[in-house]
Amino acid sequence: MTDTIPDFFAVIPAGGIGSRLWPLSRAEAPKFLHDLTGSGVSLLRETWDRLLPLTGPERISVVTGVAHGPAVEKTLPDIPAVNVFHELDPRESAAAIGLAAAVLHRRDPHVVIGSFAADHVIRRQRAFEFAVRQAVAVAREGFICTIGITPSEPSVGFGYIKTGEELDITDAPMASRVERFVEKPDLDTARQYYADRSFLWNAGMFIARADVLLGELEANEPGLHAGLVEIAAAWDTDARDEVLGRVWPSLKKIAIDYAVAEPAAEKGRLAVVPGQFDWDDVGDFASLWNLVSNGRRHEMSILGDNRGVLADESHGLVVSQTDRVIAVVGLDDVIVVDTADALLVTTSAHAQRVKSVVGALHERGRDSVL
Repeated sequence: MTDTIPDFFAVIPAGGIGSRLWPLSRAEAPKFLHDLTGSGVSLLRETWDRLLPLTGPERISVVTGVAHGPAVEKTLPDIPAVNVFHELDPRESAAAIGLAAAVLHRRDPHVVIGSFAADHVIRRQRAFEFAVRQAVAVAREGFICTIGITPSEPSVGFGYIKTGEELDITDAPMASRVERFVEKPDLDTARQYYADRSFLWNAGMFIARADVLLGELEANEPGLHAGLVEIAAAWDTDARDEVLGRVWPSLKKIAIDYAVAEPAAEKGRLAVVPGQFDWDDVGDFASLWNLVSNGRRHEMSILGDNRGVLADESHGLVVSQTDRVIAVVGLDDVIVVDTADALLVTTSAHAQRVKSVVGALHERGRDSVL
């Protein structure tokens, strides 16, 4: 194991249902609790294992919903109970990460925190560790630092980060100032960004001193900051449940990108370190197919028990959670997801539209399958 970073504390937000991966990902079993890579462990466990060399088991926290707490603790048996922060209901990433920052800051005023999603897939561990260590060095200088991913294609599915001048920071040779964040572009714009090479994908990884992050939150969203500070003051006391139940439902729902990162970029306080590792947010079944197939998209890829899957002149992805025989004949780019109570059939080109099915089922009162 490499040396851990003594002032660093990793935060894993584990929320959301991953509706574009329905019916595999459900409200009671979201995608971070599934093994989507064939590794034998869940994405959450992979995230824990990835961070462990940087922190040790005592300095990783998870922010998750109350309903998922038991599954998180079963998946991560070595996590200290005091490091599992339960949300009463989803309030977006600024509240989740801000809660962890506020509680951890009260416990250690000098702590540097890093936020890493529970459902991303990252390969090339040493490159990941190198990027995080650089980001921590940048954060110590008072910046909020993100880790950007070098685009592998002109994707319209990710936000982009425009890099600016290089920063002269010891132990962070690849760090640059961020000029601006860019929302998910159209295809023509994405092609321009891809050709430019000064644009990186926004992977949603943020590293900062807790006091700096909270200060930025206070400046931009004072109401949200005040609520989180009140909850944090009671967190390690007997008053936690009362204060959490009273304050949490009033917190504003806003992503940390809007509440902290974008305003910090406008002030010149946001930095970026390029992550030279393989990264995937497994946002839909098209990206899952690419991940499972290792890019060999001319074949039929199977996740689950393949004994009942028959493919003839077809390629795509089959996810099987039942004993049913699944026969796919003469179809290209097909996606088939078979679960005990729901069957999805689509194509990779329409994978992003699965989320609309979840909305339609909710409107029809079919929440039992969500």
